[in-house]
Amino acid sequence: MNNTTAIFLFDRTGNIAKPWAEAGVTCYSVDVQHAKGERREGNHVFVGADVRHWLPPLGSKIVFFAAFPPCTHLAVSGARWFRGKGLRRLAEAIDLFAVAADMAEWSGAPYLIENPVSVVSSHWRKPDYTFSPWEYAGFLADPEAENTTKKTCLWTGGGFVMPEKRPAPAPHRSDVWLMSPSADRADLRSATPNGFARAVYLANRPKLP
Repeated sequence: MNNTTAIFLFDRTGNIAKPWAEAGVTCYSVDVQHAKGERREGNHVFVGADVRHWLPPLGSKIVFFAAFPPCTHLAVSGARWFRGKGLRRLAEAIDLFAVAADMAEWSGAPYLIENPVSVVSSHWRKPDYTFSPWEYAGFLADPEAENTTKKTCLWTGGGFVMPEKRPAPAPHRSDVWLMSPSADRADLRSATPNGFARAVYLANRPKLP
């Protein structure tokens, strides 16, 4: 898998990239919350940069792409605050989503763009898939670790294969919605479930050369 690259935008945790990096793919997790510049951990490169001003490395084949644009000003769960946020915040949020969509198409690779139920459905198109963490928790050694609900939408393309579900048994918790307020609450709520990350890798790795 030498000379292969996977790109992950707005990716603070790096969860989605782990299976790819472990398989030998050079992964770039780009987010303004990372320290400025690049920090490498094996095959995983954490890039502190604004995705609007970052260019993927040249000379390698992109085999997978994923993006997680900020949802604070797009999610319909916060619709009652839309008017107070103003047009500029909405415009910036849509612009970031558009940057992700443009780069996804440019990559030529299987891709997913993740957001909760949001106004993107009205401004662009309806999502291709939805899922909750518990539906893929069975890919973990301990399914109870992610036996929780959180409806998440995916816009996909480039031959992306939606993985088959391996659900955890009911009852399913509501950890995400009941999370206590904290400085990193938004990041914790938006973190990619590890079970889903593993499932996505297993379903899409046949695309590797």
